[in-house]
Amino acid sequence: QVQLVESGGGLVQAGGSLRLSCAASGRTFSSYRIGWFRQTPGKERDFVAAIRWYGGNTYYADSVKGRFTISRDNVKNMVYLQMNSLKPEDTAVYYCAVNTGGLSTLSYQYDYWGQGTQVTVSS
Repeated sequence: QVQLVESGGGLVQAGGSLRLSCAASGRTFSSYRIGWFRQTPGKERDFVAAIRWYGGNTYYADSVKGRFTISRDNVKNMVYLQMNSLKPEDTAVYYCAVNTGGLSTLSYQYDYWGQGTQVTVSS
């Protein structure tokens, strides 16, 4: 069982930056994949970025490449999403999630989810 808690959301002006944090507790394994997703009202939960815990391999959605960076702290069991050059269309609730299977960008293939943190980017 894995518990995830996101934090770091808030309101920021377009062009600004935020860093989201995901604190993981419970049983974790180096083979797990950690993903960030985002969701706006009435829309599906969309993939943002993912990282393989061991080795740190990363993958990003095209919409955030060059602007967002996913990282992890092995000692603290923390996952981060550094978001730079934020745009109003980045406004969403952001979730971190754990996939115990293979590499995936599909939300339904992730096994554990946090409660989400709101990110609002003003024009």
